[in-house]
Amino acid sequence: MTKKAKNFKKSKSGVYLSLGTTAFGALSVAKQARLARQENDTLRLIDAAVSAAAIVTGMAILYRELKRLGDDDVLLG
Repeated sequence: MTKKAKNFKKSKSGVYLSLGTTAFGALSVAKQARLARQENDTLRLIDAAVSAAAIVTGMAILYRELKRLGDDDVLLG
């Protein structure tokens, strides 16, 4: 059972799930940035920018992993 759980992270389904949760996290970062701008809170705005950069980097890594898993898939390029 634990072997299945370990291999799920490296499966296409696991990568798609990770992409979805990372994209969902982007919504909360956008909300945080909007509130920081409304309140003129520079520190929170910097925190939102760093979080956004982390999300972009995470999405790029997950996309690379998805391409690596689907090298034989015509739709992924």
